[in-house]
Amino acid sequence: MSVPFDPRPLLEPVSPATARAFRKQLADSGRLPGGSGTVGVIIAVVVIAFVVLVFGGVLSAIIGGLVFAIGTQSGSGAVLSLTSVIPLVILIALAALIPFFIRRQRAAQAAVWYRLDRFARANGMSFEPQRPQPRLPGMIFSQGSGRMASNLVRGDQPHFVEFANYRYTTGSGKNQQTHTWGYVAVHLSTPLPHIVLDALGNNGLFGSNLPVTFDRDQHLSLEGDFDRYFRLYCPRGYERDALYLFTPDIMARFVDNAAALDVEIVDDWLFFYGKRDFSTLDPATWSWLFGAVAAMIDKFAQWERWRDDRLGMAASGAGAPAVPGSPGPVTPGPAEPGTGPAVGTVPALPVTPPPGLLRPPPGVAAPGQRLKKSVPWMAVVVVLVIVTVGAIGPVIAFIGGLFAAMR
Repeated sequence: MSVPFDPRPLLEPVSPATARAFRKQLADSGRLPGGSGTVGVIIAVVVIAFVVLVFGGVLSAIIGGLVFAIGTQSGSGAVLSLTSVIPLVILIALAALIPFFIRRQRAAQAAVWYRLDRFARANGMSFEPQRPQPRLPGMIFSQGSGRMASNLVRGDQPHFVEFANYRYTTGSGKNQQTHTWGYVAVHLSTPLPHIVLDALGNNGLFGSNLPVTFDRDQHLSLEGDFDRYFRLYCPRGYERDALYLFTPDIMARFVDNAAALDVEIVDDWLFFYGKRDFSTLDPATWSWLFGAVAAMIDKFAQWERWRDDRLGMAASGAGAPAVPGSPGPVTPGPAEPGTGPAVGTVPALPVTPPPGLLRPPPGVAAPGQRLKKSVPWMAVVVVLVIVTVGAIGPVIAFIGGLFAAMR
């Protein structure tokens, strides 16, 4: 049973005492992220100690020398020399305030968790602060390192759905980059072919913002205005299946409710992606995401009827039905009494099998399980241009030096 959307807990005030109590409740129940805040505290203490001991001592020594020189000439060196310790005192005072700022940061984080937890409960869902290495088959979950899902809000009815923020890092050293995503994961009742809808409205200067590039020959153009909003990729040989899944009414749902989101169907999951946090304290964001999911859920019944006829062909060796998702070959009925089986026909079974057994089993054949990836040629071209431009200057300078030396 669904409950009406209630965003009020997202904006209600939370006292520091309530936030601290909720943080303790998370810790006692084992839901507090392991080492939450500990690494930041250690880094802050080490940095402050280094600054106080090194820069504070150096600054005090410099000021002390200047003060001593001035005091020697004026005869008041003993009094003025005390001012040399002022910078060190200031740095120590700032270091003493570090625990205060850390407690405030923890209380602010706990207040966000508390609001999201109350919001999840008010809307018939549950909340989890963090989950490292989420085991989901979507394309963003196999990228980089340091993978972390945070602020997870999930529900179980009528389908399992999870809203969360996601981070991972790529590169190392100076080239290290943190990638920020928001995602919605909806569990389906049956596996479907791997299909990606690359939203054109959120692409950048060099094309798609997705972390994976797919072969162009897997692009399928659909009717109407759908191609103005999405670029659809499906495995080769599954074009008719994609047309069965993306009927005009379903395409209209995506255009009207999810045109700003990238979409991936893989295995028995449907993902919505965005290059921003989804699980926030913004009621408008939640209203938008809930609306996008609700608009699609009532169309899942059509998707659940789909079957991969290639599995039926592999099991029986028979030909595929003409329409994707339709029942398989029908077993011939019994012959008329006394006539015997007709020439060239298969004798009837002793019992009539249930209609469901005449269809292929749920699942996707190997060719449709994953799209083929390709090299991001645009990025390669950009890198080559940058390298070429960077190399032109030294080459010209070298040639100019040779000509100058020959004169």
